[in-house]
Amino acid sequence: MKKLILLACFVYAVGLTLITSCKKEESEDPPKAGIFYSIVDKQVAFTALTKRVVTWNWDFGDGETSTKQNPVHIYENGGYYSVTLTGTNAAGSTAVAEVNIAVAVTPYVLLTGGPTAVDGRTWKLTANHTPKDKLANADATFTLADPDIPVLPQGAFGLYLGMGEVYEDEYTFYFDGGYSHDTKADGAAFSGLLYQYVTTGGAGIVNAGGAAFGLCTGLYTPQAGAHFTYVEKEDFAVPSVYGPGGVITYSDVSTLDFSGTEFVGFMDNQRKVIVQEITDKSMRLVMFMAASQDYYPLNTHALILTFEAVL
Repeated sequence: MKKLILLACFVYAVGLTLITSCKKEESEDPPKAGIFYSIVDKQVAFTALTKRVVTWNWDFGDGETSTKQNPVHIYENGGYYSVTLTGTNAAGSTAVAEVNIAVAVTPYVLLTGGPTAVDGRTWKLTANHTPKDKLANADATFTLADPDIPVLPQGAFGLYLGMGEVYEDEYTFYFDGGYSHDTKADGAAFSGLLYQYVTTGGAGIVNAGGAAFGLCTGLYTPQAGAHFTYVEKEDFAVPSVYGPGGVITYSDVSTLDFSGTEFVGFMDNQRKVIVQEITDKSMRLVMFMAASQDYYPLNTHALILTFEAVL
């Protein structure tokens, strides 16, 4: 009997040691953290995927925080946000998880980068022209101005017109409506040739390589403190030689307009443009040009060109 009691005590002691050892090893294991989320409009439900964590600290990327394990957060503005979860265990060790989310991304957010893009979103003309890029007539359906050029070849303005610098200029849109414009080293902008003669007598022309198409580059000093206006849907009346009474109205189009003398992409008499399509990487604009001395300032042509986001 005495031997059995001693054996039982030994087994109990060994078992207690193993349990204690396992608990010690478990407590010394680092915490782990991950994030699961689901989005409905501007409301995001977050779930903390954590192990060995006793406190949770969330940073939602918009200045708001939470210590709940599984919080639901409503963002004031749509945009791109970096969300961080910090999980802490009983010993004070931490695990960090981070996820980037897109909340209620509107065309305006695509244009500007959203409220967290402190440097705005910058765009420039792409030399990789899409099949929809073309020189068109400023008529109701933007028919081809030259049927022999149904689409623009890659790098057309540089390769064929010697004005590759037009692909370098940058245009930055900010979420608060601010706008900035960089004309780069030549201090000139893509422009209509007739517009330059009308406004500067030709003195502003820097590169007339595109004269055969009524195109050139012209001196331009970007305005400080400029701003833009984006309208998602409106009926846009444009002066045009093709419209009754010299006006064509484009129905239910998205538009961009600018303060003062500012513009995007192409400098001519008409500064307001149509946004045909926009994603987070590209946008296609319709920019108008008055190229006839007989009808100036009525628009005769439209440049339909794609811009790429500068990353």
